Amino acid sequence: MVKAIRIVRISKEEAMRRLGDVPEDKRFWSHDGKVIKNLRELGTALNNMSDETFRYHSSDGKADFSKWVRDVVGETQLADDLAKVGTRTRAGRAVAQKVSFLESRM
Repeated sequence: MVKAIRIVRISKEEAMRRLGDVPEDKRFWSHDGKVIKNLRELGTALNNMSDETFRYHSSDGKADFSKWVRDVVGETQLADDLAKVGTRTRAGRAVAQKVSFLESRM
């Protein structure tokens, strides 16, 4: 199956906003006690958290990471990707790719 490539145009300012810290009251509070304030920290947290913590936020119909990325960060494509991944490793990879893409726009 060939995956369609989607061309995305994003301004430097928008890339900086999406990579920046979210307001204090919108930070992601992980089940393991970590507080995440931006996409870079989410990537690090996913790489370092236990599979149990990942499952807490993504099983039983939950999509906590995806919802936070969509509703707070404003990153729809990454949110869709996170809703589909089934493992912590894949989620971390998806976030790393998005961060790299956004950094390339700055």
